[in-house]
Amino acid sequence: MSVSKHAVMVEFTTLLCRLLLGRGNRAGAMIFSGRIDRLIPANGGRRQLLLILNEVANHRPSPGSTDLKQVLKEAAGAIRRRSLVFVVSDFISTPGWEESLTPLAMRHDVVAVRLTDPLETRLPDLGFLTFQDAESGEQMFVDTHARDFRKRFAAAADARENALRAAFERAGVDVLELATEDDVVDALMRFSEMRKQSLRRPA
Repeated sequence: MSVSKHAVMVEFTTLLCRLLLGRGNRAGAMIFSGRIDRLIPANGGRRQLLLILNEVANHRPSPGSTDLKQVLKEAAGAIRRRSLVFVVSDFISTPGWEESLTPLAMRHDVVAVRLTDPLETRLPDLGFLTFQDAESGEQMFVDTHARDFRKRFAAAADARENALRAAFERAGVDVLELATEDDVVDALMRFSEMRKQSLRRPA
């Protein structure tokens, strides 16, 4: 996950936890990168709020690609009571994670909070650039001036977007898109409206 997406994730988690715990709810967290790095059992109160926020803000991802399939599977086993579950991720992972999302969504009320960066979908013409994969560390030198390259990049990004939306729809989860350029407070308001609409839908 990029630095900018991590910053948005921290801000979103801070506001969400303040909102939930401030209303007397219990909250816990599973913090992950390549694997689950920290498990915080559900609890309430100010101490729990500070614990979650401190762990999220100071988390440093472990090296390697994210195995979201295993993370979701472990989450399904760890969360005993029916809960409102937020999966905050960019969903860039080894393939097959969708298989673990559906069983989780069948047992819990799941919201996928998808972190995005506009540069991951459309490349501006900036000449020669070096790109580094945030998951693997692999670097690639490309010429963004080449129109054909930008078109292929955009087509691949569109295909990835369509596949993600289809996976979320199959799993039956609500999705909150959260871009690095978004206002997080506005995103929470969108989430609130989305929840109202979900509750109006027939089962």
